[in-house]
This record gives sequence, C-alpha cells and structure tokens, in this order.
Amino acid sequence: MTDSAIPLNWFDYKLPPDLIAQQPVEPRDAARLLLVDRSSGALSDRTFRDLPDLLNPGDLIVVNDTRVLPARLFARRLSGGRVELLLLDRNADGVWRAMGRPARRLRAGERLELLDSQDEVTNDGVDVVGRDAEQVLVRFDDEEAIERHGHVPLPPYIHDRLDDPERYQTIYARDPGSAAAPTAGMHFTVDVLGRCRSRGVQVAPITLHVGLGTFQPIKTVDARDHEMHAEIFSLSAATVEMIRGTRVSG
Repeated sequence: MTDSAIPLNWFDYKLPPDLIAQQPVEPRDAARLLLVDRSSGALSDRTFRDLPDLLNPGDLIVVNDTRVLPARLFARRLSGGRVELLLLDRNADGVWRAMGRPARRLRAGERLELLDSQDEVTNDGVDVVGRDAEQVLVRFDDEEAIERHGHVPLPPYIHDRLDDPERYQTIYARDPGSAAAPTAGMHFTVDVLGRCRSRGVQVAPITLHVGLGTFQPIKTVDARDHEMHAEIFSLSAATVEMIRGTRVSG
C-alpha cells in the first residue's frame, strides 16, 4: 500500500442523474456488458446474456448467495411518535442491533408497535432492550414480523419504489443477512447459468453478507483514513477446492 495520501478528489467524476437506472432492466440478462480483450485492450459492447459464449470449459463462476433482509421497519411509540429501524445484525440471544431514528430518544424498556405497509399499527411488537454506542438493541415478539412488515433498504441513489422486492435479490439468493444486494450477480438468469454449465463452466457459492458500510459515504480528506465496516463471510471446503483447482489449471 502506498505511503502517500490518496486524496478523495481523485475519485470525482460526473454522473448525470438520468444515467442512474431507477428500475431494473427486463429481462435481467438484457443488461449491458462491457467486454475487454485482455490481449489487445479493445472494448466491445455486449449484453449479459452473451456471457456463456465468452467463457471457456473449465472456467469457474463464484456467486454470492447472500439474501437481502427486509431490514427497514417502521414502528410507533406508545406515546405516538413514529420510529424507523434499520436492522444491522442479530446475536445468539435473538437481540438485534439497529440504527434508529430518532435514536437518542429510544430507551431500554420502551415498547414499539410495528406498522404495516399502509402505516397502520399491527399486533407485532418490538422491545428496546438496550443501546450499543449509537445503535439501539431490540427484540421482536415474533421475528417473522420482519418478513411481514420489513422493507428492502434500497441504496440512497434509488428514489423510485421497488414494486417487486425479489428484483433486488439474485436468483440464487439463499442465506438472509445482507443490507444490500451483491449487484454484480443480479443479471444472472436460470437460462444464463444453465448455458454456462452446458459449456463446462462450474459455479461455486460463497456467502458474504453486504453490510451498511456499502452505503457509508467517505468523509475523510485522505481515503486511507476512511474506516470500513466489517462484513461476515463464509465459504465451504468444496468451494475452496474448486477455486484452488481452477487457479492451478490456469
């Protein structure tokens, strides 16, 4: 790593708002794909559905099978105030660490009533059981209420409502735990993966839960001083062997 400063303005570029897609392309594999010829450096425009034709037998695709939690919830205090919770992680005792708004007013022992999609009070409740620095600690009466009333926490640059929450999941999403989707894999379809396998391309899963740090703006002048959030990952021995074997075979 360089000992010299990495000024944040090195990464400045203009991105017109109208070039930020607010709705996903349909079908998934119609997304644009930029192909770089590593020998010549030539660039060509393709679509993601062309991917199987660009791979060779023996290649390996590693996919992240994390699933985005509907981690954004709204609740009402018994005093009538509205609360927003953004779940971060859960400990072994069933207590969730969450960002709360307004966080400073929430105290241990307080009872919250979850709101549904119509902003109506439900029978599902949450207890504030403590604090952890700037976060609050909460326990649900029934954790299935997260799926019933939670919203997918979209990136701050997405302003349109997502009508189908499954479009913010990959087709192989399996293990709930992410605050954001592993977007590089969102263009895979059953057909694309099937054609990859038919060409002798292997597919191996890992799990990396994307944390809220992915949304955290860098506020330091020197990018090296930015503190990254930790993220949880796991991979099986079988995946390790597939990666090792592919690297050895070139």
